[in-house]
Amino acid sequence: MVQQVGNGLRSATVRTRNLSQILTHLHLEGATTRSALGEVTGLTRSAVGALVGELEAVGLVRELPSEPNGSRGRPSPVVDFHDGASGPAVLAFEILVDSMAVAVVGLGCQVLSEHRIARSREQVSAVDTVRDLAGMAQRCVVEAGSPEIIGAGVAVAGLVRRGGEVAVAPNLGWVDVALAELLAAEFADLRSIDVGNEAQLAALAEARRGVAKGFGDLIYISAEVGIGGAVVSAGGPVVGHGGFAGEVGHIPVNPAGRTCACGAIGCWETEVGERALLRRAGMDSDGGRVEVGRLIELAREGDATASEVFRETAGWIGFGLAGLVNVMNPQMVVLGGMYREAFEFVGDVVVDRLATRVLEPLRKVLVVPSSLGADAALLGAAELAFDRMLPDPVRWRTS
Repeated sequence: MVQQVGNGLRSATVRTRNLSQILTHLHLEGATTRSALGEVTGLTRSAVGALVGELEAVGLVRELPSEPNGSRGRPSPVVDFHDGASGPAVLAFEILVDSMAVAVVGLGCQVLSEHRIARSREQVSAVDTVRDLAGMAQRCVVEAGSPEIIGAGVAVAGLVRRGGEVAVAPNLGWVDVALAELLAAEFADLRSIDVGNEAQLAALAEARRGVAKGFGDLIYISAEVGIGGAVVSAGGPVVGHGGFAGEVGHIPVNPAGRTCACGAIGCWETEVGERALLRRAGMDSDGGRVEVGRLIELAREGDATASEVFRETAGWIGFGLAGLVNVMNPQMVVLGGMYREAFEFVGDVVVDRLATRVLEPLRKVLVVPSSLGADAALLGAAELAFDRMLPDPVRWRTS
């Protein structure tokens, strides 16, 4: 009797793993044929068919006839997700210092609707922020065709504890904010709400769907008002004991520097953040994205001062990155935020600085701009929400 139960458990575990493998492959790679799924999983065609049937029965996938390709035999059916509102979706939230965004995202990270708004840089309470997000989410869900929302992911510019609490967000002015609980009060029907640091989630999205896909070791840097960062090692995020790893913006780089929003002296973001860049250019340091955009346009027009500002700032980017590269030995460094937009003016300088400050065996690291741009953290938040379902999709749908 015990042995039979054990075999049953092992069989159920294998089945769950195979269902997860098939749905995860479709989620990351898109529509594919049954025969291709067999090659990926090592399962027989009939076994794949049975598993796809289970996923189809709970509304996660659908099968479509394959186009004839001239080969002998019956073409293998194509397995795909439902269009738009026909399948399950998640809410993705992004909370930055000067903007907020909400998206409804389907499997495969299909963005079904998205709203992004600018917000005042004056510190806004978490309660008011969540209320605004709730209104945006309602509009997004309607625009997406009112799909079934199964969960939510949140990307926030701050240090996030594993339980969904923002420990501190210096540039937002938040300390010990139970963000997941506040959102749960507004979205009582959601089965799960997961919160993560915006740079860590942007790195996750770049690693799964962006320029870093296929790279197991990378450093992601996002520059806006502050500097966000994340480290991926051996394909997984480096999160640290409290979940706070990657706060690279607060690496001390200049003992004689300025006071940071966190209270320390000479943090990296005081030399490479948005305010530092605009201050060097003689612009309003609180001018935000508009002024940064104007500075980039000036550099493109050949303005010598603008070009020099980017060169000087890029030197500080390289200075901070050199230490990170020497410690973490990544294959790739991804620059996001405003330095993605200005990559043509900072990329070469950063590479040159690394060449003189990084140990010789580590200098092959690639330095590239983000390919997902402004949506990187939002897509990462969606991935965080889907990660609740993907390990055991049928049980998640039926329990």
